[in-house]
Amino acid sequence: GEERVRRALRVLEKTDIAVLVTDSTRDLQPAEQELLELFRKREIPFIIAHNKTDLTSAPTAVPENEIYVSAAADSNIRELKELIARAVKPTEPKKRLVADLLAPNDTVVLVVPIDSAAPKGRLILPQQQTIRDILEAGAISLVTRETELTRTLESLREPPQLVITDSQAFGIVDKLVPKNVLLTSFSILFARYKGNLRQAILGAAQLNFLQDGDTVLISEGCTHHRQCGDIGTVKLPAWIRKHTGKDFEFEFTSGGGFPEDLSPYALIVHCGGCMLNEREMQFRQSSAEEKGVPYTNYGILIAYINGILKRSLAPFDEYASMI
Repeated sequence: GEERVRRALRVLEKTDIAVLVTDSTRDLQPAEQELLELFRKREIPFIIAHNKTDLTSAPTAVPENEIYVSAAADSNIRELKELIARAVKPTEPKKRLVADLLAPNDTVVLVVPIDSAAPKGRLILPQQQTIRDILEAGAISLVTRETELTRTLESLREPPQLVITDSQAFGIVDKLVPKNVLLTSFSILFARYKGNLRQAILGAAQLNFLQDGDTVLISEGCTHHRQCGDIGTVKLPAWIRKHTGKDFEFEFTSGGGFPEDLSPYALIVHCGGCMLNEREMQFRQSSAEEKGVPYTNYGILIAYINGILKRSLAPFDEYASMI
């Protein structure tokens, strides 16, 4: 029914490339034409795969983004895969999470709190990906909890090039890291990586303009089990209320859930989005922008509340000047 179609279409929010498989024994149907218009409107690269060519003949001249195939006869399937690969345009230059901020042999200290909300026996994805990017830069990564941060810094002959912290420890880490050492958070790195940092900076400043009774949406891209002291559902609302001295209504979404109608919200606070691809993060951001709803990020908002937003943006020349 309609709900099934609606859910299927929401996949387009995170689609990097679309393949429309159609029946080559007939013309494109109205629903297929509507899909093609959606692809064009959302600027999604697409390919039309005309199937069932074993039942009909393929034309000699075919547009470059169309191909005639037969699943039954295994005809042109390899060529279809190659066409998909060619249609995906790589980002040039390659985006980096943190490597572009580093030189070989630089030292980076990662602050990783281990509390009741931390997964047992492993690091979370943002931490893993950051470590990998540091290694690819030929730099040195040191991982510590905030409780051992001072000892870690004292053990170094020279100050680290950069300290990256989990956002919820921002306030503590800011006090422990010397002011001449660059400091930021995993969440801020991911906002930059996904192309959401500029709007997140502007959105944080709107916190002071919220009114009692406004509704704030806090959205996470993952679906982890929420525990006592959860950052999204417990800590952020408490910090926001304390900073503003006002009372708000809070709504929460996780995973693929994100409201289609954003008009009820006075502010959207999103996680770094490590579990969501760039297209989906930018779709969520642009949806908020279209509705005129301020949109910010966990790390940016927490840094703003702690009065250290300017410091947390210092590693990024193009954004530091915004504060």
